[in-house]
Amino acid sequence: MQATLYIAHGSRVKTGVEQAVAFLLRVQREVDVPIQEICFLELAEPTITEGIASCIQRGATAIAIMPILLLAAQHAKYDIPIEIEKAKIQYPTVRFTYGEPLGVHELLIDTLHARVLDTQRPIEHASVLLIGRGSSDPAVKLDLAKIATRLRDKYAYVTVDTCFLYGSSPTFEEWLQQKQENNNRVFIVPYLLFTGILRQSIVKRLMDYEEKNVILCESLGYDDNVRKVLVERIHQLLQL
Repeated sequence: MQATLYIAHGSRVKTGVEQAVAFLLRVQREVDVPIQEICFLELAEPTITEGIASCIQRGATAIAIMPILLLAAQHAKYDIPIEIEKAKIQYPTVRFTYGEPLGVHELLIDTLHARVLDTQRPIEHASVLLIGRGSSDPAVKLDLAKIATRLRDKYAYVTVDTCFLYGSSPTFEEWLQQKQENNNRVFIVPYLLFTGILRQSIVKRLMDYEEKNVILCESLGYDDNVRKVLVERIHQLLQL
């Protein structure tokens, strides 16, 4: 019997976990699989090990594992695969398949633009800053740069820059220091799925930058476009 196991990141902030669960329950309605379970990579329960065990207890003989991650980095390339390899040893008769993160997708570009429009501020001659979580994996920086370029070209922003909260450069602090040198209007969009400590840290750092031309938008979040991309990735996974 086929199962789908959704692996969300997890958060120390309860609201972040609740947002992830509510979103994935909506996604499940569009996935025609008899067994569907939700687990977390870290900072919340159930764990990946517990999620796999729940699928098998419900009769799963094949488990499609779907990472709810924006870009492919350490978690997607190493942490989750390690857990899958452990499960293959523990459950040798179960077939495991593994999906791709959301990645670079046109619908996500549209959502980023929508986050800017949501501020109801003039966007003529404006720039955008995408803030990524960050990673030591260079692929993350390259992918976010592709997203930035596509957003700039599709919606005619003056520039779309990228920075990171940790693990990659330029850092958010470096960008803020550079911003002091010009007064162009900039819309800041955190490239994050959930409400959590990372967004709170962005808000805190911006408290010292009260100039009107720096506008913090809502995070990418769990909107309909993110849902559509995830469902597309799941359907691709189930065909493996």
